[in-house]
Amino acid sequence: MANLVEKAKSFVADIKKPEATVMDVDLKDVGSDAVTYNAEVSIANPYSHPIPICQISYSLRSSGREIASGTVPDPGSLTGNETTKVNVPVKVPHSVLVSLVKDIGADWDIDYELRLGLTVDLPVVGDFTIPLSTAGEIKLPSLSGLWNKQ
Repeated sequence: MANLVEKAKSFVADIKKPEATVMDVDLKDVGSDAVTYNAEVSIANPYSHPIPICQISYSLRSSGREIASGTVPDPGSLTGNETTKVNVPVKVPHSVLVSLVKDIGADWDIDYELRLGLTVDLPVVGDFTIPLSTAGEIKLPSLSGLWNKQ
């Protein structure tokens, strides 16, 4: 039985899997209740046929704590033998931004870590989650920029 389990593990390890990269995280929208950021993810599909994306889960962390999390259910499919770009909207309530005042006050940006889990439905294997992580700084809009958007 142990030999069968080892063969199964080897088989799964040898299967081609999509590869993903976070290309950019930037300000998308400023609303009355939250600021929405957009994470642009590039996903390469090694198969000749489309692969459905089941969901994308996200967690945005700053100053050692989670400031936003959620899922994007059924965001579409990956085109066969191509790279597909997917946008992941991340909403951060204004009340959370206010609590980050020490980090924001120094340089008017948020130091962040974004963790994504991209779940795809692979042939034979089934659901497979590709973990992604990126860190950086997100600039906040200036007050004059907020007024000009209205």
